[in-house]
Amino acid sequence: MLKVVYMDEPSTGLDPASRKSLWTAVKQAKQDRAIILTTHSMEEAEVLCDRLCIMVDGRLQCIGRPKELIARYGGYYVLTMTTSSEFEREVEDLVLKLSPDARKVYHLSGTQKYELSKQQVRIADVFMAVENLKRRVEVQAWGLADTTMEDVFVKVATGAQSSDELS
Repeated sequence: MLKVVYMDEPSTGLDPASRKSLWTAVKQAKQDRAIILTTHSMEEAEVLCDRLCIMVDGRLQCIGRPKELIARYGGYYVLTMTTSSEFEREVEDLVLKLSPDARKVYHLSGTQKYELSKQQVRIADVFMAVENLKRRVEVQAWGLADTTMEDVFVKVATGAQSSDELS
């Protein structure tokens, strides 16, 4: 007999320790049953789900394993850098030298966030370029991250909303 468990936003409102305990229990429980989980937490989805789908306004946008979705909709590194506002142009110039097709996804008061194509940039080159920039400009903070499920969700949801506006 197939057992199915439905869970709606199971870890909402839990502290980190309780959330981790719940996730451990769910992982153990899914060994002999199907679990259908709804959540807005992409971290939770990535940890618990073998396959997941992203829905926007009640419509299915994509389905797959988390790594497959990251590969399909990712393919970029996320570079975030904070400087004083007067050095924003230098940061943009650096980014475009590293990855000519880079896309600025966030900008507010000296903090800029870019998507850099993995096909155009090597991690070592980013580190060297930032170190060189830090010799000329005060960099308050910076980070380089791989694409996350959260990034995928935002990209898919934004794309779905944009296509709805066109129709």
